Amino acid sequence: MNSSLVYGGKQRFERKALSNIELLSAEAYEGGISMSSVTVYIKCDRNVEVQSPDVFMKDIGSLRCSDSIVNAKLNALKVHHFKQGDTKRCVISTLKLVELMEGVCPNISVQIIGEPDVLVEWVSVSKHKGWQQGLKAALVCLVSFFGTAFTIMAYHNDVGINEVFTEIYRMAMNQEPQGLNVVEVSYSVGLALGIIVFFNHIGGRRLTKDPTPIEVAMRNYEQDVDKTVIETAGREGKEEEA
Repeated sequence: MNSSLVYGGKQRFERKALSNIELLSAEAYEGGISMSSVTVYIKCDRNVEVQSPDVFMKDIGSLRCSDSIVNAKLNALKVHHFKQGDTKRCVISTLKLVELMEGVCPNISVQIIGEPDVLVEWVSVSKHKGWQQGLKAALVCLVSFFGTAFTIMAYHNDVGINEVFTEIYRMAMNQEPQGLNVVEVSYSVGLALGIIVFFNHIGGRRLTKDPTPIEVAMRNYEQDVDKTVIETAGREGKEEEA
């Protein structure tokens, strides 16, 4: 009898101790403290656009963590708020992000993989495309078309393309050209085909999967602008650091 009472008391004590441990673990997670060290990998892009004044961790970087609770809590962490009337662009250091993450989960180990600084821009996008956007697109198309046509005609006038075509036609046909001839038509068709092949784009279709020269030039321009803005913010002390 005594041995059974001792055994039963021991089981009750073990169950009570186990429940206390589970309760402490749950409270630790609710308070943002992990019982063991967890490694968090963060990868940020150099330029990020958001459509809300509140910027969260998930908006500016990709997180990878083995603990789903810690991962969800860090993704929902607010890192910046754009105020009305202030500039809609800011530079945030990844050290600031690490500081905020460690404030929520002190026992984590953060590994930075991406860019050391993040340029965040608040953009306002209208869900309804009005007539203003259509007018802007039409204006850009007209300027591009007539500007390109004028450039080609000015170039042809400088090099004397009419005299060149006349001489080529005279050498090939052994007679004087009369108005529009096959040389001019062939050159016009070849010029149009050359432009299409060079820019790798016709209408809404691509000839190949490679980016167009305009896309490459715009990407290089964006990288130069982002780098300049980040360096300027660092020199002026406007970068949000830890």
